[in-house]
Amino acid sequence: MKNNLVIIGFMATGKTSVAQALASKLGKEYVSTDDLIVKKANKYIPKIFEDDGEIKFRELEIEIVKTVSEMDDIVVDCGGGVVLNWINVVRLKEKGIIVLLTASVERILERSSSSTERPLLNVQNTREKIVALLKFREPFYEKAADVIIDTNNLSIDNIVAQILDFLK
Repeated sequence: MKNNLVIIGFMATGKTSVAQALASKLGKEYVSTDDLIVKKANKYIPKIFEDDGEIKFRELEIEIVKTVSEMDDIVVDCGGGVVLNWINVVRLKEKGIIVLLTASVERILERSSSSTERPLLNVQNTREKIVALLKFREPFYEKAADVIIDTNNLSIDNIVAQILDFLK
């Protein structure tokens, strides 16, 4: 039985806030793959990228997703690139319904502009990088998703309500 909810999407689409609100509303445990990666590596994500590179980060992500996918009755907040390794999606789908949160490039820029915690966006032209990453990742996100919610003009409560409507 699928009793987990898995929140995926690009950076700054609201994954963490929505997952935490959903977990609270449903009385489920909240789990963040990024938090578990930080704990396992004993360093923050930007430092993992800087010291070990993106490939090492993705290897850790695969390990953590395997662990998380074996858990029950949780709401999972996944890092933005989790869908890049299809094994992650397969594992998460075994017990989980996958909810994709989307947002426009402008909204992502607005929401992420003050963050230094996003190593893939620490570049000269952030807008170009977001456009390129979205273009590459969108097919992966869409193939993985059981439901897609555009978060551009919705509050966290509205997004949670849409997810709960889908689950009925």
